[in-house]
Amino acid sequence: MSPPDRARLGDGRDIDVAEPARDICRRYGEEFPDERDRYGEAWMPWCHHDNQHILNWAVEAVSGLTDLEAQLRWLHGVLAARGFPAERVARDVAIAADVMRERGEEAIAERLAAAAASLPR
Repeated sequence: MSPPDRARLGDGRDIDVAEPARDICRRYGEEFPDERDRYGEAWMPWCHHDNQHILNWAVEAVSGLTDLEAQLRWLHGVLAARGFPAERVARDVAIAADVMRERGEEAIAERLAAAAASLPR
């Protein structure tokens, strides 16, 4: 499924998830430069794709529409089955929390931080 570029909070406010996903992937790539070697040029588009979904799930979780932790456990399992170092999912979600906090989205950041802490490392 294609990821959304924007997500809507329960109060009706639209949240950009595309731009923060790019920032998350840039930071993640700086921390894990081996991703390009492992996956080639495809790693960045997949990173954006997954992080847009993660941010959308976080917005939906703040609005009471989804279980962020359940969605992330599912993603963790899918990535682990594909041979991805799944312990990195928790770090990616923690980076997402930092990015959203810096953007003034404290409720979203808190949900992401709590979810990151619940994931296997």
